[in-house]
Amino acid sequence: MKWRLQEGRGEAVYQIGVEDNGLLVGLAEEEMRASLKTLHRMAEKVGADITVLREREVDYDSDMPRKITEVLVRKVPDNQQFLDLRVAVLGNVDSGKSTLLGVLTQGELDNGRGRARLNLFRHLHEIQSGRTSSISFEILGFNSKGEVVNYSDSRTAEEICESSSKMITFIDLAGHHKYLHTTIFGLTSYCPDCALLLVSANTGIAGTTREHLGLALALKVPFFVVVSKVDLCAKTTVERTVRQLERVLKQPGCHKVPMLVISEDDAVTAAQQFAQSPNVTPIFTLSSVSGESLDLLKVFLNILPPLTNSKEQEELMQQLTEFQVDEIYTVPEVGTVVGGTLSSGICREGDQLVVGPTDDGCFLELRVCSIQRNRSACRVLRAGQAATLALGDFDRALLRKGMVMVSPEMNPTICSVFEAEIVLLFHATTFRRGFQVTVHVGNVRQTAVVEKIHAKDKLRTGEKAVVRFRFLKHPEYLKVGAKLLFREGVTKGIGHVTDVQAIAAGEAQANVGF
Repeated sequence: MKWRLQEGRGEAVYQIGVEDNGLLVGLAEEEMRASLKTLHRMAEKVGADITVLREREVDYDSDMPRKITEVLVRKVPDNQQFLDLRVAVLGNVDSGKSTLLGVLTQGELDNGRGRARLNLFRHLHEIQSGRTSSISFEILGFNSKGEVVNYSDSRTAEEICESSSKMITFIDLAGHHKYLHTTIFGLTSYCPDCALLLVSANTGIAGTTREHLGLALALKVPFFVVVSKVDLCAKTTVERTVRQLERVLKQPGCHKVPMLVISEDDAVTAAQQFAQSPNVTPIFTLSSVSGESLDLLKVFLNILPPLTNSKEQEELMQQLTEFQVDEIYTVPEVGTVVGGTLSSGICREGDQLVVGPTDDGCFLELRVCSIQRNRSACRVLRAGQAATLALGDFDRALLRKGMVMVSPEMNPTICSVFEAEIVLLFHATTFRRGFQVTVHVGNVRQTAVVEKIHAKDKLRTGEKAVVRFRFLKHPEYLKVGAKLLFREGVTKGIGHVTDVQAIAAGEAQANVGF
């Protein structure tokens, strides 16, 4: 059990009444009770709790009724190592993204006029227009027994973290086309484990829904679909929206297997299938006003296992420290604070790191004063975890989004010119040398000019090529193999970095631009 909990990063699902070869034999009631008691004693020994997920009767050659039971074993977290899943929330404007997150994290249903979303907004204009324009984070916890832990009992974020053994961090993204660059930045930079695509039952697949779906597919982010506002429409309208979704998900470009979730049993199966196969796409139909089927989504999120295994995380932790800077704040009495994700290594309080590249391609020394993860203090940060780091009196003007903080031993390489193998998803005419696009690579977002298209003069929609780009403003830290996404108006393309032309810090200023 200890090994299985370690493999599942703190949780494991046991099936009682199933033989090693997968045969469903089931157990009689007395035997099942004894087995559960044994499992409970084992769990207590390793400091875990057990929750019965579902029971089912099986037909086996016996007069006695026999059952199989699925049990979730979850370890009570020690040394702040709660299981953390990041879920990006996508969908068209006015589909109810912020409202759904408000209902899940505050524990109160919406009044139909946007009350639930008010706590999520960060700016006055968002409250006035009801539209998200920035990226906000919300947390939902589950304790070791599988019960929801949120702000409902006047808890603070610290209390939610303390009483949860599993945390879901929702990344609330913008739905309006005007803020598409913010949504792309949220998907590329914050490395979500999966995405939640919200579709309004009364409007169906409209506006930016297809675009957001395309972004999730291009960046290979597994996603599930939630059809909201079912209280506003007739049953036939909801069914029509679900049929439309199924048709789109089965198209050649998507190759997904839609799975409509209508019972708790379906939610358990969907969570297990979703983790095993990225092609399975669960579809939930719910309402944030009436609360209909909201529990099924909570069951799904509670059981959803981590989509990366512990072995991958161990390998990343062996590497040198690399932290992506996504947000920069100034906090009174604390100083400069940066938010982002640790992509490799381990970061501790007091570590000496270097941050860059600056406009002239240099890396500056700094010290990590303190770390906060999910709004509560944390001493050690491990690869794959998101956090905010306090840098003391380090000058905020020297920092920008897209920088990296790395271990001084890494000797990081920077570049102004890089090559990428791309696929042009859409362009109105022909894509040729001299064209300017906004390039997104991880947390890097900058305008670049096309310097050369290898073996071709021009590209049309759907064509592949290796293209050389040059950043216009300042050099960036890029890695070979990183996923790349570029856009300009309706022009869109995806690909990956194949080569970077490393430059020394002194040469950086001369190499950027023309």
